[in-house]
Amino acid sequence: MLKDKESFKKAYLEKFLEMHGKDLEEGTNLDKYKALAGLIRDLISPFHVITNKSYQDGNKKQVYYFSIEFLIGKLLRTYLINLGIKELVVDGLSDLNIDFFDLEKAEPDAGLGNGGLGRLAACFLDSMASLGIPGHGNGIRYKYGLFEQKIVDGYQVELPDNWLKNGYDWEFRKPDKSVVVKFKGKVSVKTINGKTYFVHEDFEPVLAVPYDIPIVGFDNTNINTLRLWSAESVKQEFDLPSFNRGEYLKAVEYKYSVEAISQILYPDDSSNEGKLLRLKQQYFFVSAGLQSIVRRYKKYNNSFKDFPEKIAIHINDTHPALCIPELMRILIDEEGLGWDEAWNITINTCSFTNHTILPEALEKWPVDLFKSLLPRIYMIIEEINERFTRSLWGKYPGDWDKISRMAIISYDYIHMTHLAIVGSYSVNGVAKIHTKILKTEVMKDFYETYPYKFNNKTNGITHRRFLLKANPELATLITESIGPGWIKQPKVLLNLLNFRDDAVFREKITKVKQYNKSVLADYIDKKYQIFIDTSSIFDIQVKRIHGYKRQLLNVLHIIDLHNRLKENPNLDIHPRTFIFGGKAAPGYYFAKCIIKLINTLAQKVNKDPTVNEKIKVVFLENFNVSLAEMIYPAADVSEQISTASKEASGTGNMKFMMNGAITIGTLDGANIEIRNEIGDENMFIFGLTADQVLDYYQDGRYNAWDEYNNDPRIKKILEQLNNSLFHEEAGEFRSIYEALLYDNDEFFVLKDFSFYVDAQSRLDEKYRDKKRWAKMAITNIAHSGKFSSDRTIREYTKDIWKIKPILKSD
Repeated sequence: MLKDKESFKKAYLEKFLEMHGKDLEEGTNLDKYKALAGLIRDLISPFHVITNKSYQDGNKKQVYYFSIEFLIGKLLRTYLINLGIKELVVDGLSDLNIDFFDLEKAEPDAGLGNGGLGRLAACFLDSMASLGIPGHGNGIRYKYGLFEQKIVDGYQVELPDNWLKNGYDWEFRKPDKSVVVKFKGKVSVKTINGKTYFVHEDFEPVLAVPYDIPIVGFDNTNINTLRLWSAESVKQEFDLPSFNRGEYLKAVEYKYSVEAISQILYPDDSSNEGKLLRLKQQYFFVSAGLQSIVRRYKKYNNSFKDFPEKIAIHINDTHPALCIPELMRILIDEEGLGWDEAWNITINTCSFTNHTILPEALEKWPVDLFKSLLPRIYMIIEEINERFTRSLWGKYPGDWDKISRMAIISYDYIHMTHLAIVGSYSVNGVAKIHTKILKTEVMKDFYETYPYKFNNKTNGITHRRFLLKANPELATLITESIGPGWIKQPKVLLNLLNFRDDAVFREKITKVKQYNKSVLADYIDKKYQIFIDTSSIFDIQVKRIHGYKRQLLNVLHIIDLHNRLKENPNLDIHPRTFIFGGKAAPGYYFAKCIIKLINTLAQKVNKDPTVNEKIKVVFLENFNVSLAEMIYPAADVSEQISTASKEASGTGNMKFMMNGAITIGTLDGANIEIRNEIGDENMFIFGLTADQVLDYYQDGRYNAWDEYNNDPRIKKILEQLNNSLFHEEAGEFRSIYEALLYDNDEFFVLKDFSFYVDAQSRLDEKYRDKKRWAKMAITNIAHSGKFSSDRTIREYTKDIWKIKPILKSD
């Protein structure tokens, strides 16, 4: 470890010369960044090796967290904070006339995720390393991520996220650990000496090459691993004969078809080709990861009887559900175990987290497509389904409706959620209300059959990234006030409650917020040439654009404000800046219309001198972790306004809360548990409850036209959408108008509109009482420790994985 600033400067200059062979003054910002990254890699690597060796020598039980996404963000500053050398490095670079924060801009945001699912996985990795839990991530090394979002004339345009163009300094390629993943072909059944063998023949091989990223724990030498798999051709040689025959495409098509597996996250699955690619991706990283895990296990163990005592496989949503049949395949086909023994190992090794109740997100695959791509895996799933439905017949004789609802294979589809539940020993939701809905609605049949499997683990976020790293001014103030213990034990943040009545502390909290608002305002001014009044309320909604997340409800409120201001320019409201950010899936037309509507509204409002001193609208393009770290500290208001029952948990609500923003939201997801901690008086709750929403869905009594006819504000807004007031081309937002009225407002935007407007009015009034607002902010920050991912991971390790930390808790 670096001892002092002088030793750092010496080591850094030596590393720069070694890597670039030129004088420091001749180096670019990228050169200087890479030298620093190289130096930190050198510091981390010995501890990474030691950690892995300690796990192996002690034959510790380890958890492997399988996730299609890991939204890890930038790692440089996180590494420096966790290693305890950030100030030393910043000061040392300053002596060399290098601005660390300029240098940091050269690091790319890793294109490994999209939203809450991937960020949760990254938070869990941070907490596991920091708590000394032997736990690792397993995913895909996407070459182009999801996409880079550009806003052109108000429309979302998707460009490749070329985050690897300058290489990725934190990864270690491990070609010697590569495995082969097999697709297509046929399966022959052979009987030798009375034993049945399944042989996969004529398959298409794909080489899975691992890239390991170290995950550094806070203030310890524990370093876990995020292993990402890249798809490469088994045939590394160029097809020269085809090229010489003039068959240029054939010479490269195999290579490109293979590499497509790890090119982008969530390829458009509106076509069969897209569906096939998604399924390939899921099996690819599952098979590669499990082959690697089994290989390592065999190195230190002589039999598989203790496999569940040494290995925990966690399935993060349904994308890795193929872990179950793939582990069965490995145990039966490659290790020679019988079905019963293999199944007993599998169901005691795998655990599953469900993240959604949305029907379109509960994955299912057409049997024909699945069977042709993964013939042996299909055979195993078919057998699992046969045995499972037979057991159901014994339990529910004659109840064919129930059995068909629960079957893994039914009506020519394979239901991945059913597979995950049947093949796991634990099934958890991610907020209390979400878990309740799973038990009583979405997975009611399974809960009645396996009540012992179901449990709740409310999501959490890493406070070390979203407070200590993202908001250093607030973190410093907290440490000065209650000491540094909160960094390791976030529940210590509760001690901030003692300062709610301290006028000096409230003023300091307010100044920190004002500083962070000025940082975001400067960014907006420089990037978009939009001047933002930092004394205005920063009202922020940043998340994936989706109907149920109801950015549309937010927009309708803004249009209503605009209308009221046009009617009465002297309307008494506190100035408000509405800030949006988030990506729409490329094939999700409705969500892309919402983005266009936000930007069209922004153009109209921001250029109108009769309203733009009271309201402004900004859409921040290409929302990612780095941008989020600037946004959360600057927010006054956190918009968590999903349709009740639809948001499994949410983690943005926790990040905003931790940075002192006040939530306006529905009783959905973790909002309910936040309310239970801070009380109704410290947030703004409105709208239908989950039970009311579910009742409306069930009895069909809701009629959107009633809201349209009974509320003149709604009628006016929708007619504005339907004519040319907010856009040049009449009819551009006709699809939104029709979704709200002719499709009966699936997500109850109109039903909740009046309640939302009322809540916004209460918010406006409360904000003017600066003393009260500061107390509310302090209360939110103080209770946010409850929502640290450290707490969540402790619950997983104790209740699900049964793993003990190798480090003692402070």
